[in-house]
Amino acid sequence: MKIDTKLLHEGYKPSKGDPRQMPVYQSTTFKYDTSDEMGKLFDLEADGYFYTRLQNPTNDMVAARICSLEGGVAAMLTSSGQAANFYAIFNICESGDHFIASSAIYGGTYNLFGVTMKKMGIECTFVDQNLPEEELAKYFKPNTKAVFGETVTNPTVSVLDLEKFARLAHSHGVPFIVDNTFATPVNCRPFEWGADIVTHSTTKYMDGHAVGVGGCIVDSGNFDWMAHADKYPGLTTPDDSYHGITYAEKFGKGAYITKATAQLMRDFGSIQSPQNAFYLNLGLETLSLRMARHCSNAQAVAEFLNANDKIAWVHYSGLENDEYHELAKKYLPNGSCGVLCFGVKGGREASIKFMDSLKVASIATHVADSKTCLLHPASHTHRQLTDEQLIEAGISPDLIRFSCGIEDTQDIIDDIKQALDQI
Repeated sequence: MKIDTKLLHEGYKPSKGDPRQMPVYQSTTFKYDTSDEMGKLFDLEADGYFYTRLQNPTNDMVAARICSLEGGVAAMLTSSGQAANFYAIFNICESGDHFIASSAIYGGTYNLFGVTMKKMGIECTFVDQNLPEEELAKYFKPNTKAVFGETVTNPTVSVLDLEKFARLAHSHGVPFIVDNTFATPVNCRPFEWGADIVTHSTTKYMDGHAVGVGGCIVDSGNFDWMAHADKYPGLTTPDDSYHGITYAEKFGKGAYITKATAQLMRDFGSIQSPQNAFYLNLGLETLSLRMARHCSNAQAVAEFLNANDKIAWVHYSGLENDEYHELAKKYLPNGSCGVLCFGVKGGREASIKFMDSLKVASIATHVADSKTCLLHPASHTHRQLTDEQLIEAGISPDLIRFSCGIEDTQDIIDDIKQALDQI
């Protein structure tokens, strides 16, 4: 099936008399007839459900749909995109380990990796993703366990050179993890370019309507954990909490997600609620239709801003003069996303005046939903970063992140024009 059809049919196959729409299993627990039946579930000797903190049928059906979209072998939903990124790293890193991440990633993820996980004894080195391969190779250490980046960065909308980072990761025997939130599998499938694990904040385009927070992790099944057994003992040595199971041996290509579910979800409990998974599924059904409109609106807005003398600069990879235009043609030929960033001449005060004058677009701590919204990262999402960290992450004081919704294109442009006229 093509992706437009998968969005509607993968993950749930109703039989005769079953609900045509994916049902919500709004239950904390599940009944069994014998103690032995439930015991086998706790020993990972049988498939099934016993407590929604670990797994839920609605969640698993939606995860299977996203897994199919990305071309993976296994997936799990989480309570948020932040939880997905934490689990993705913590599933293979422990105290004393190190990983590498692009410095241009979302501010919340930057803080998670650079501050919170540091307190757990896990070190992250942030790198300029545009450095040549030989320069990036210098940041690897003997205890490096992963490489992380975003397909399209938030908020700077830079495009990651996926093949370059995949080569780097694999040449050092570690997996390449990609946050594919902005591009979605409609516009980019990182596994086809060498990525091993993909994460999503499903809160964004996948949900599409700003009604449910959630995240997802998808494993390609391509990384050979046993070939690097000394680096990943959590997957390649017995787990005493499950009677000595060795995940990579028992579950093969499903080892990574099984461990994340059986260990991390068991202990941290960042499960997505079944109701939110239901909302997410409704959003997925129209994802490809919406992405096309988001991208066409963003392209029109970027071209309008690029020609306006009150605008200092515009970043959108669809513009021919954008530094990431060639990478976008390679990795995102059908469009990147509906998000662009720009600066208004006059600095921070002019930016605030512009934002406060908008009537259709709303100031919101959100991005990538059906309604146009915007924010000023230096004042909002990235305000916890120092000036040095802001610069390192490519955030200038005048940067405005503008997320084009699916409204009429001209209405969005007219709203921007009248707000610029107030300056």
